[in-house]
Amino acid sequence: MEQQESISVFDIFKIGIGPSSSHTLGPWRAAEQFIQTLKTRNYFDKVTTITIWLYGSLAKTGKGHGTDMAVILGLCGKDPITFDTTAVQPLIQQVATQKELLLAGTHLISFDIEKQIAFLYKESLPYHPNALTFTADLNDGTAIAETYYSVGGGFVQQEGMNNACTQPITLPYSIEKAEDILYWCTKKNISISGLILANEKAWRTEADTRKGLERIWKVMIDCIYAGCHTQGILLGGLHVKRRAAEVNKRLLKEKIYSNYTSWLQAIKAGGNDFAYILDWVSCFALAVNEENASFNRVVTAPTNGAAGVIPAVLQYYVAFCKGGNDQNKIVSFLLTASIIGIIFKKGATISAAMGGCQAEIGVSSAMAAAALTECLGGTPAQALMAAEIAMEHHLGLTCDPIGGLVQIPCIERNTMGAIKAITAAQLALQSDPSQAKVSLDAVVKTMWDTALDMNNKYKETADGGLALQIPLGLREC
Repeated sequence: MEQQESISVFDIFKIGIGPSSSHTLGPWRAAEQFIQTLKTRNYFDKVTTITIWLYGSLAKTGKGHGTDMAVILGLCGKDPITFDTTAVQPLIQQVATQKELLLAGTHLISFDIEKQIAFLYKESLPYHPNALTFTADLNDGTAIAETYYSVGGGFVQQEGMNNACTQPITLPYSIEKAEDILYWCTKKNISISGLILANEKAWRTEADTRKGLERIWKVMIDCIYAGCHTQGILLGGLHVKRRAAEVNKRLLKEKIYSNYTSWLQAIKAGGNDFAYILDWVSCFALAVNEENASFNRVVTAPTNGAAGVIPAVLQYYVAFCKGGNDQNKIVSFLLTASIIGIIFKKGATISAAMGGCQAEIGVSSAMAAAALTECLGGTPAQALMAAEIAMEHHLGLTCDPIGGLVQIPCIERNTMGAIKAITAAQLALQSDPSQAKVSLDAVVKTMWDTALDMNNKYKETADGGLALQIPLGLREC
């Protein structure tokens, strides 16, 4: 019997550096895997230089997404979870100036960025649009090459390897579709988050899972807070002005605070006016994705381009909903959100290069909707209904980043995904799921069918849509 793909909550929620999980974090991890291959096969000390070939979407939007920088950082042995984000640009400049690179931090090789990173704009590999090949020249005149696919959400698959990104673990509760979730929740009389928490014990203790998710939330908090207090113009040449800090200042007026906790209290003191809450949800999402666009630390949720939706909705729950300060509820939120992302990854895609933005903002909105519904007291059936509603109204959403940057329309689009998630949750809480005409599984299949039908120029190539509707000079930034 074929081993089912086992995906953990920490595969869906990864800590990394922006702006893209598929174009930045994935290639970064691919570079790390290539280094490990060199070491395993005893080639590492023989390497004289390495060339990287970027195909398809990685080539067309790679510069805007920082793919070139990501592979350099990966080859240098830097960890995206811990590497100081302020050191990114200085390290890249050092490699560019010296034309050499310290492979894995220990082995010096020649490396001319202009020659060693090739953007193959007109070539794609059949398995996935996000493909890259590493070729290492050795001191005996031979070479070794490996190809990797960044399949979305920071997941990486090596050519010729099956499910290289996942562990061969058998979970107590097999979940491939939404109907499996409902089956187990009904049979075991358990919440969605409780079900997923039980599955996570296949990897680690419950205490470690909770600790890890609390760390994920802390990174999200730090990202929101930083984004709400940083002004300026985003890198990349589009001259996009940060807005979250100005919105934050306007909403809080003259309130005084010194840290996240006192800031949160100041927000709560502002009341529950609908427009006030709406502005804050948008502000939270803007903050995260402005940080993401600035090559700062974010949580892939389930991608970097959609990293603002889940933090914004969870921060909304914490700030404005009864019981939102319960740490157990925060853990439950992330657990429930994760399984919805896993279902979409298994049944469709979470890669915009494969499915357009419906695969990123749409999936993140569905994840947040289900999680919020459970935290607000909804049943498992209502949570799944909320996920269905959220995705249903993102179907067909294209990915057309201007200049290949994760800025326009990506940043604002996260605010839309967050608001739709909250709306979907409220609709589901006021509905009887047994009367629903469309199931979550039907929407997952529809999303995949739509992805297959979608013109490739709307799949993270910057070859269509909004990407063509601005002055040529800006598109060549």
